[in-house]
Amino acid sequence: MLLLCRVSSLTATRHTRLGIVGSSCIRPLTSWHDDANRKTSVNVVNHGVSHVIASASKRQYTIHSSFDDDIIDRYDAFILDQFGVLHNGQDALPGAIELVEYLATRKQKKLIILSNTSAPADKAMAKLPKFGFDPSHFTGGAVTSGEEASRYIRTTFGGSSSTTTSSVAVAAASPPKVLMLTWDASDRDNPRLTALPEMFLDQCGNIQLATSVEEADLVLFHGSEVWYKGPDQPSESLSPFIEEGSFERVDSLLRACLEGTKNLPGVCANPDFVVQTPAGDGVHYMPGMLAARYQELGGHCQMFGKPGSEHFEACIVKLGLHDKQRVCHVGDSLHHDIAGASRAGIPSVLVTSGIHKTELGTEFGALPTLEVLDELLQKECDDDVRPSHVVPAFRLG
Repeated sequence: MLLLCRVSSLTATRHTRLGIVGSSCIRPLTSWHDDANRKTSVNVVNHGVSHVIASASKRQYTIHSSFDDDIIDRYDAFILDQFGVLHNGQDALPGAIELVEYLATRKQKKLIILSNTSAPADKAMAKLPKFGFDPSHFTGGAVTSGEEASRYIRTTFGGSSSTTTSSVAVAAASPPKVLMLTWDASDRDNPRLTALPEMFLDQCGNIQLATSVEEADLVLFHGSEVWYKGPDQPSESLSPFIEEGSFERVDSLLRACLEGTKNLPGVCANPDFVVQTPAGDGVHYMPGMLAARYQELGGHCQMFGKPGSEHFEACIVKLGLHDKQRVCHVGDSLHHDIAGASRAGIPSVLVTSGIHKTELGTEFGALPTLEVLDELLQKECDDDVRPSHVVPAFRLG
């Protein structure tokens, strides 16, 4: 049954964070956006029935109670986010292992991981069995922001003196030194530690660690827990940044990197601002927020990862496909996943049980109301950025 009603316009305030409480079900309806004075449509797919509804968004999208064949059969390949889609940093999310196997074996879909992790791609793949995933199901492997960042550092800073940029023009006998903000490697069970800092540095070429700001040639936003000075040096904690997002202890360090003529160039290997805690009851603050703060203070920082369209393009190349409309990205972040896929011109699936779960007022596996979902889309996205599909979780019905 198709119901008709009107809804008032919603204020589009981007990048605001509000806790919005809504019900865990969604009903089919058609509505108009008062200000736009036009009807646009959204398909709601529940129990095999598709209902056409209209929302304040400018692009059509479908809403599904699960990641069903109606989505799957439209595409030849899926680009999958990790955190919030496949796992929570400690365990696979319910139904994700089974869906990956179903896509790869029963449906013969090509799969690739695209992740804003500062780890190299091979280390991200090597960690999959820990969560219960079979790496062979990901025929395209992985593209990570860390892999792209280390390649940039190697090319720009870690080569011979003849290929080094003027900002770090040093003799070959004196390699550039990096001030490395990263994860706490002293805890090998740290869920954010996909690979040891040295493994990342090995991919950066002729680079050494800086133990002081004075000797540093660049600053690396690789993690957000410690300033790592080497295996034989004590690390300097950045706490309480990761727990509270407080710049109390990091601002003085960032400002020192910019003092006088220093003005160290920055590289961000993980552009995420926040991620959900494994328990799903809070967030941790990430390197992307540190890099943004550095830019706010006047520094320059080269960012890698989603929402950069080049990272989606790299996935399409690795998949060996040409028609972007036959490739779909699955992610839980409007800012990184949905916006990035939109920039790259490929369809996307928004998983609502991820980073936006609190704002949508739902528990894992439950859909938000259309009103709450539409309000979040208007508040957080540009008008031309919308997902192609919406699901509560990455799992079959």
